[in-house]
Amino acid sequence: MSENLILALQITVLGMGLVFLGLIIIWGVMLALTASTSGKAESSQASADSALHDLRAKAAALAVASVLAEQKQAGVSRFPIPPTALVSAWQLTMRTRQLNHEGRPKYQG
Repeated sequence: MSENLILALQITVLGMGLVFLGLIIIWGVMLALTASTSGKAESSQASADSALHDLRAKAAALAVASVLAEQKQAGVSRFPIPPTALVSAWQLTMRTRQLNHEGRPKYQG
């Protein structure tokens, strides 16, 4: 019985060792690949970033120019100032009294 247990433990240790050895090998390969390709990726990433920045700047300038041209053609002016709400003296007095006594008015629903 103890021979079977020792054999099972040996097989378990061997299997676990192989799994961890495989993980270490994969980790080393990944490090080697990232180290060999990092120089190329940085230079191409920088050129891609600058090209993207230029495209965004051109798109923004085009959008502003088109909006300005559209406003000029349509003769759009500023929105008129909306009229102020008229509040009677009674409403003003009641609202002031409510704020002074209770703080913020409460919703009565």
